[in-house]
Amino acid sequence: MNPEIEKFADGVVTIDAGYIRKGFAASHLVIEKGHGIFVETGTSRSVNDMLLVLENEEIPGGNIDYVMVTHVHLDHAGGAGALIRELPNAMLVVHPKGARHMTNPTRLIEGTTAVYGEEKMQSLYGEIVPVPHERVLIAEDGMRLDFQGRPFYFFDGPGHARHHYCVFDENYGNFFSGDNFGISYRELDNHKGPFIFPSTTPVQFEPHLMYKTLDRIMEQEPKNAYLTHYGCVTELSGLADDLRRRLDLFVDLGESLRYREESRLKELQDGIRSILLTELNRHECHLNLEEIDALLQYDYDLNAQGIETWLIRSSKTS
Repeated sequence: MNPEIEKFADGVVTIDAGYIRKGFAASHLVIEKGHGIFVETGTSRSVNDMLLVLENEEIPGGNIDYVMVTHVHLDHAGGAGALIRELPNAMLVVHPKGARHMTNPTRLIEGTTAVYGEEKMQSLYGEIVPVPHERVLIAEDGMRLDFQGRPFYFFDGPGHARHHYCVFDENYGNFFSGDNFGISYRELDNHKGPFIFPSTTPVQFEPHLMYKTLDRIMEQEPKNAYLTHYGCVTELSGLADDLRRRLDLFVDLGESLRYREESRLKELQDGIRSILLTELNRHECHLNLEEIDALLQYDYDLNAQGIETWLIRSSKTS
């Protein structure tokens, strides 16, 4: 069975990573002069499809120059080691604060197993393979890489995670934003365009930094944003305004529950659901309530967990 892909202009191919459900998580292949880079790897269970796409595009594995992971959450970077193992000349480009987790993923594995249990951990992510030290390239803030004459600009992008960068494909105005330009599922598109909302997942969500990173993204005047969750969106100025306003709503919800001693997580989950349902009604979403909940339940839960973690951490430091 062929992988689910979508081809865009400028040599970008979005590949469904096969994580959680169709249309949830993506890897992006960028092709230039018979060479390629991958931005995001999905999990180790995504790797076979990524290699099959290379075969279909007639790009030898030896012609992949870079594998870029915007941050080291496992839906973005869990397949890095397994993929690098198949690409003899590729360097893994990773944030300075994430590199150690790629070369020694023990803490990632232990933390994820503690959350999900061994069986579900294996089902979701498969084997987490270490990346050899010599195959790692650190993406310092402001770094530029030349990819076959096509410059890519990296900058530090905290807010979603402290080990997060954003990468700008300068010649074409393409931004690969990881989770810093939100979540936008294609099932929610309609005549009003895409629907987008922030990703506030644990454990390093910091709203004041997310606002700053969003501003820094927009200062580059990007034309297209390639999201991990999910695909390509355009008309970015309006979407950035939507993200800021919905982030305001999420933060206000969290602050209203800062001193709640019981049932806070459940109230955060219910509150995020209420915010998104109200916003989707304004967006004139065509899906019914059952379909929306099926699509977004994972995000209700994870975003609530991230906001609660932020409330706990910020209360300790205030």
